[in-house]
Amino acid sequence: MQNAAHEDDSVLERFHFLVNAPALFNAVTTAAELRIFAFLSGKPGSDAEDIRAFCGLPAHQLRVLLQAVCTTGLLERRDGAYHNSAVAESLLAADDEPDSWSHILTGWKEVYYPAFAQMTRALRAGTNTALEAHPGDEPTLYGRLAHNPGLEEVFHRAMTAFTLRSVDALIEQPVFGDVRHVLDVGGGDGTTSARLVARHGRLTSTVFDMPSVSRLASEAEAGAHPDRVSLAPGDMFTDPFPEGPDAVLFSHVLEIFDEDSILLLMKKAYAALPVGGRVMVYGYNVSDDETEGVFGARLGLYFNVLASGRGMAYPARDYERWLRAAGFEEVGTVSGLPYEHGLSLGVKR
Repeated sequence: MQNAAHEDDSVLERFHFLVNAPALFNAVTTAAELRIFAFLSGKPGSDAEDIRAFCGLPAHQLRVLLQAVCTTGLLERRDGAYHNSAVAESLLAADDEPDSWSHILTGWKEVYYPAFAQMTRALRAGTNTALEAHPGDEPTLYGRLAHNPGLEEVFHRAMTAFTLRSVDALIEQPVFGDVRHVLDVGGGDGTTSARLVARHGRLTSTVFDMPSVSRLASEAEAGAHPDRVSLAPGDMFTDPFPEGPDAVLFSHVLEIFDEDSILLLMKKAYAALPVGGRVMVYGYNVSDDETEGVFGARLGLYFNVLASGRGMAYPARDYERWLRAAGFEEVGTVSGLPYEHGLSLGVKR
């Protein structure tokens, strides 16, 4: 048995890290919340006493925390002095920036990861049983977060940060050169729309999302472009799509749902578009054989345990099949985008 375990040392090494990862994830998140990475960015080479004076942890507990974070490689200790690694400096040091991974880690800690303790129960039940921890009777996390504005802000701050990390691959696509008005379905706080109109001078956007989320959009980046980003509060399933777009964008939306719901939304997009109008589906794609994609794997589990009880990071071939079924032509996918993303496209003819 021991020899079999060592047949693939890389898998064994990953296993050893994996079983310790929950504790180490929380250690890194704690260090981010205590602003240790930001402190070391300004004062590299500080010793433990310097860090203790800054963050206020008792000396022993700080020693334990620093040792844990050093094992991840995000902190380096040289001659008793601590330094950010290049990765920590890039992703975590500027924790006041909207795209900081500090926001993402806090959102995952507060919203995503507590739910994963329910995974066995949820998967056996075939529904998102972890939703019981959130007040309300809505069937999805997105609806229930309206009852907890503080947590909703944490959630959308994390979503915004991750969107900013991946959105450049979307907004630089040449397809937007021919678009004049995009309908951003499930557009959240408007981050994607704001970046799109800033990049493409003749483009306007309408963000279509739930009223509580539209409130966040009015306070966020979308508010910086009031003449070119408009808000249309509503329910994407029960309310008609706003009129006038020549493109419909589903960014990080369709993966939340099952096939029937996705087809319904695609058909609504088809009905809302003029002849020649485009639909765009941007988000995570797992590999065609569904064996690769760690970001997508985490996301699919989160959906089924907590967010919606369904959905996953689908392979691009699924989106292409559904686009054709909804009536779109010239269907294809731009693949290989950062963070396991793809952009599936179709045209109404």
